[in-house]
Amino acid sequence: MGCFFVLKGRYRNKWRHTSQVTRASSTSTTNKEVSKPDDSVVTATTSKSLGSTASPRSLPSLYEERGHNLRVFEFKELKSATNDFSRLMKIGEGGFGGVYKGLIKPADGVGEKIAVAVKMLNQHGLQGHKQWLAEVQFLGVVDHPNLVKLIGYCAVDGDRGPQRLLVYEFMPNKSLDYHLFNRAFPPIPWSVRLQIALAAAEGLAYLHEGLELQVIYRDFKASNVLLDEDFNPKLSDFGLAREGPSGEDTHVSTAVMGTHGYAAPDYIETGHLTAKSDVWSFGVVLYELITGRRSMERNHPKNEQKLLHWVKQFPAQSKKFSVIMDPRLKNKYSMTGAKMAAKLADSCLSKLAKDRPKMSEVAKILKQAMEFREEDGCVEPFEEDANDSEGEKKDDQKTDLVSARRRMAHLTKLAERTNVLRRKRFGEMKAGDSM
Repeated sequence: MGCFFVLKGRYRNKWRHTSQVTRASSTSTTNKEVSKPDDSVVTATTSKSLGSTASPRSLPSLYEERGHNLRVFEFKELKSATNDFSRLMKIGEGGFGGVYKGLIKPADGVGEKIAVAVKMLNQHGLQGHKQWLAEVQFLGVVDHPNLVKLIGYCAVDGDRGPQRLLVYEFMPNKSLDYHLFNRAFPPIPWSVRLQIALAAAEGLAYLHEGLELQVIYRDFKASNVLLDEDFNPKLSDFGLAREGPSGEDTHVSTAVMGTHGYAAPDYIETGHLTAKSDVWSFGVVLYELITGRRSMERNHPKNEQKLLHWVKQFPAQSKKFSVIMDPRLKNKYSMTGAKMAAKLADSCLSKLAKDRPKMSEVAKILKQAMEFREEDGCVEPFEEDANDSEGEKKDDQKTDLVSARRRMAHLTKLAERTNVLRRKRFGEMKAGDSM
């Protein structure tokens, strides 16, 4: 049984060892790093573009400093925590494998068990293995309220092959796309949408500008924005994250990866990855929040299927801008704030990467958009979609609707809280101006 952490690249030889660690040759078909379960992780980092110079603090050195906070779990402990990875405990599935809800003891063994999410790597997926390595390293370094917390990991080699698992904090309200696009639920209020956008922007700004090295997230989308019990967003799934360029380099050259509809066109065309690639993806999600539509929807007329093509027909400065606003908001939003958000999304989606704002600048503009009073939207009433109306009458959706009403009450409280804070900030600003 062993714990290992290997990544290819020029830092391949910068290992951090503890007792009883053995290294296999990197040329062998199966590379293993064996250690006791409680030993520290062996580290390295990803390769960067040719000619790059070492950053003042490399990812391995930061992990060496901060990665010791991660717990190393026994496989049998996680097996027990998830009731033998029961289907009843399964809460998600991806290319990497399944995600299960589990209950684990606190690190000190004292107190009640803690709810966690356990991601189990698909043993037959090579890409999943690389993502597992990346998540341990990046999430072992970052620390921000809008990034999901990695509690620990498990890496064992047994008779049934290698087992690689990750243990995260549990996010009870699932993901942003689960609530934003689910017609069985009431709509997320406008103020809460802006609050989610702002918090996600602050998380990206931290990755780009708040660390001693730059981290490019590379897979920002609504399904990777998880929501806690108070609908506070946290970015998850760092499997595609990369260390940004350093020195005089302007980009990282890499194979194009990400999700169709969210990846920046300049990155797709050239393979040149920069922080501005994340900014483009953020612009797409911001328009999803404004419109309530996915980046690609086949069930709409052909000229409306691609979100970015459709919204271009109704720019913020046009009289028909309200056409793109999510009709489920029913006028309960600030038209001025909505136009400001749309203009911000347009700047994030600038064709030239250099023309896109930094995420810290995006966060600043979103704060300004939140200052405008809600519920002055001047949209014309929209007719309820017939298919949605019929769907809500089905008996098999009664449970969802009960849950939706509870969620709506909770979201209303959050919206009221946001309005109180906004009025307080406005009062403080007005008092400052009068002095």
